[in-house]
Amino acid sequence: MAQEKLYDIAVNTATEYLADQSDESAGRYVFAYTITIQNMGALAAQLISRHWIITDAQGLVQEVRGLGVVGAQPLLQPGERFEYTSGASIATPVGTMRGSYQMVATDGTRFEAPIPAFTLSVPRILH
Repeated sequence: MAQEKLYDIAVNTATEYLADQSDESAGRYVFAYTITIQNMGALAAQLISRHWIITDAQGLVQEVRGLGVVGAQPLLQPGERFEYTSGASIATPVGTMRGSYQMVATDGTRFEAPIPAFTLSVPRILH
């Protein structure tokens, strides 16, 4: 019988290019990203902070750190989900984002939930 994980956060992403907020001639490409965080572990855990690494096609890296997400520090019971939408701006039509959430379980254990890399891309740029 497999042992249940105490600390296990699943992160899923979806992106959308925001043409109306972008200015391609000025090298400003704006994207919305929607994140779904689900507690797959056996203990409740609270999202305390975030760390993003945003990289454009020229290799320019922006790092963003801050408390919570969209003004919240959600406490997720086992099986619960939290979804939010935020945005990012880069200087090229294609880039990537990756990072981690810093979590604290109800037993006081601190752990990181990795955010797998995902692509920011203007439609029809990549095939």
